[in-house]
Amino acid sequence: MFARSHAVGDYGGGRDLFVGGGVLHDLLELRGQPVVLTFNPCSKVYSDVVSKCRILHGRYLSTPWLCSPHLQTVFLQYFGNPPVVNYRRQILTTSDGGTLALDWVKNAKVKKQAYQVNDALALQQDEKNPILIIIPGLTSASDSAYIKHLAFNMAKRGWNVVVSNHRGLGGVSITSDCFYNGGWTEDVRKVIDYIHCQYPEAPLFVVGTSIGANILVKYLAEDGINVPIIGAAAICSPWDLLICDRFMTRKLVQRLYNKALTIGLKDYAQSHEAVLSRLSNWEGVKKTVDTYYRRCSASNFVGSVMVPLLCISSLDDPVCTREAIPWDECRLNTNVVLATTQHGGHLPFFEGLAAKSVWWVRAVDEFFDALQSSPLSHRKKSYDCIVKEYMCGCARNRPYTDASRQGDLMCILLKGLSSVISVSSVNPLESSIDHAPYVHVSEDGMVTAVSEEVAETIEIRHQENADENKTGDEINAEECVQEKQSTDINPTQPERDISDLVAPVKKCLTQLSRQNRKSLWLLAYIAIITTWPVVGSALTVFLRKKFKIFSPEHRLEGKNQSYVRFGK
Repeated sequence: MFARSHAVGDYGGGRDLFVGGGVLHDLLELRGQPVVLTFNPCSKVYSDVVSKCRILHGRYLSTPWLCSPHLQTVFLQYFGNPPVVNYRRQILTTSDGGTLALDWVKNAKVKKQAYQVNDALALQQDEKNPILIIIPGLTSASDSAYIKHLAFNMAKRGWNVVVSNHRGLGGVSITSDCFYNGGWTEDVRKVIDYIHCQYPEAPLFVVGTSIGANILVKYLAEDGINVPIIGAAAICSPWDLLICDRFMTRKLVQRLYNKALTIGLKDYAQSHEAVLSRLSNWEGVKKTVDTYYRRCSASNFVGSVMVPLLCISSLDDPVCTREAIPWDECRLNTNVVLATTQHGGHLPFFEGLAAKSVWWVRAVDEFFDALQSSPLSHRKKSYDCIVKEYMCGCARNRPYTDASRQGDLMCILLKGLSSVISVSSVNPLESSIDHAPYVHVSEDGMVTAVSEEVAETIEIRHQENADENKTGDEINAEECVQEKQSTDINPTQPERDISDLVAPVKKCLTQLSRQNRKSLWLLAYIAIITTWPVVGSALTVFLRKKFKIFSPEHRLEGKNQSYVRFGK
């Protein structure tokens, strides 16, 4: 099923603020507009999960008095009808000294909201309960209305819900020389790995909203099969930051939204002025903003997502235009299902007369529930995930106790090592902007991150390009040797780790040489069999001429000649 949405009305201008742009038609349309799904016909995510979701195959009817996308978006910002949610705060410190605030939903039914700081967090339910990680949008935090709608709904169903606030948001100061942006995935990776290490038995799900959805998709593509999550959802992602930037300055209404977002970012910058003022040359960065937009746009990464991903976008979104939606990229990836609605605005999707329900929250809830009960939730874990689980368990003095899980670990360590060491550790989708918060502006307008790791990454990439012309056997052998050398360079590794890696490398080279011998004998046999009719005939003629003197006919002819000669 290939589906492409059709635009209704002009939602980019200002004529649909209160009247026009299809609003009167929506008031008369009591059934709502159908949800359009875009997916690959071979997608297991659709056949096993989305096909069982009634909400995604139904219709969306917006609140009658909030038919305009601008009314919905403004109502969400200033009212939103959020439920009361009580959080318990946990402070997480990153490797660079940064501070992240993780707000866990303590009890969705508590009427009084309060933050409680507790580093030694204990979840209310057992450790096998699913955990939902929420990544807010630009300048949003756990106190945003749409975040509370999602957190309340999932916690009410018994899930453990945590909101991962961006650096400098949620009442937390910036404690390092790094702050978040639309392409910064290190914080999300840190949070997910930390939660997975603390609760390895719990299924992990992630929801990203607005710019948080852009960060989420980029993270999923960068880590590929190694992400320790079961499924994800991207809500109202900007997809192409450059297109959305041009869209925000196109007409009067979009300029108002752009002004509102700018005010929010100014408040963020002013609250952390002492740190941000010394980070970089802001005048130089302004000249290269387009490069940043191109490198960090989720549309460049959605094709590489390796876990089930539900994307929800509204065609009348006044902030993230429908022009940026990557229809073809979503359709080509069997792990992605794109759901689009005619109306909904930017994140509200209110429904019902009282506007107390959010449509996409119910859709995500149903999608995750169907995914959790599908075979896709039991996908085989990669080498990196299982090793990471094992190391986290040892760090917490809780290694694998299940014999089957220990067997899985040993099988992957022994059988999968030869294939793992042949894969480069450099992610081709990884951009240099992810390696450091500082940027260097060159004369040609290119932005590069100032970090020692970048130079090493570029050298490795050049080495990989140079090795493409070599044969497959040479590449595998050289990669094995390079992996061994890279482990020897690190002085912090114990000597036993080096010895553990030497044995698999030798085994890999031995198997490679054996395969080469077998291939050589096989080629020789094939060459003899295919050329024998021609070579055999020529060899027979040659041998007959060479050994003709030993034939009986030749001996008899010689005797006759001698008799004639003596007779004479």
